[in-house]
Amino acid sequence: MDTVRIGDQLDHYSIDSLVARSGMASIFRGTDLRTGRPVAIKIPHPEMECDPLFFDRFRREEEIGIMLDHPGVMKVFADDDRSQVYMVMEWVDGRLLRQVLHERGKLPAERAVTIALRICEVLEYIHKHGIVHRDLKPENIMIDDQDRVKLIDFGIAAKSGARRLTFTNLSQVMGTAEYISPEQVKGKRGDARSDLYALGIMLYEMLTGKTPFSGANPFLIMNDRLLNNPVPPREIDPSISPALQEIVYRVLERDPKSRYASAHEFAWDLQHQDQVGVADRPELREWKQRRTPWMRRILFYAMLALIPVVIFGLLLLVARHA
Repeated sequence: MDTVRIGDQLDHYSIDSLVARSGMASIFRGTDLRTGRPVAIKIPHPEMECDPLFFDRFRREEEIGIMLDHPGVMKVFADDDRSQVYMVMEWVDGRLLRQVLHERGKLPAERAVTIALRICEVLEYIHKHGIVHRDLKPENIMIDDQDRVKLIDFGIAAKSGARRLTFTNLSQVMGTAEYISPEQVKGKRGDARSDLYALGIMLYEMLTGKTPFSGANPFLIMNDRLLNNPVPPREIDPSISPALQEIVYRVLERDPKSRYASAHEFAWDLQHQDQVGVADRPELREWKQRRTPWMRRILFYAMLALIPVVIFGLLLLVARHA
């Protein structure tokens, strides 16, 4: 239950309307009564204020938002004199990229590339400042009527030099199943290349209207990412150029060492598609072959069962030559 209501005054902010409510906090549109400017106010639910893990995450998000200063990052305003725990952010006019995709299904390639390039610019900035977002998805990207982007929600971001946050809820520490990188699925913290992977998933989704990996639950989605290849974008929409499809494959490499090393490299290829060499990838031929976690487990146990047979055969071979 919210601790404030519409029409209340919280310190020097008026509470004007409810914008969104999650399991952990509510976001209100408010007005700074000192300046008259609109603001977004994020107020944790009372039960969450007693959770030290959530409190640590909330403070981390506020600290990062205050530190970063870029037009593509939602600004957080510092204020030490508050009567309770809450966060004040700039008010952003626009819509979530998720809303745009719900309405459009998919975007023209030119528009998808433009949005991806603008996200690359923001990622290049935050990565140079030692921040990895770790939860990039259309729900955390706001765009205005000119497709300028604003990156929001640094709740599970990693900051260089800061201690690692831990959570009992897998999705909280790792991000969202459809967008997290293979290394995060394997329990690693993730780095700048993990953000690029998530952006690659979003680019695929903007181009095709669907995410590349699927499943009935988060576990199956994550395993699909580890075991299978996505449907080639050009199979869904032949108007997508071979070069743009190649860029998608490069940013979605399972091994982070094979991915773009930086947002700058990713952006360069998007801007110079005529110079992108198109590889003869096995993924273009093998994408119909679907493997499941159960098949992987069967193969593992089959290999274990073969070990005694192999050892017996080697012993028999040695005995014959003795």
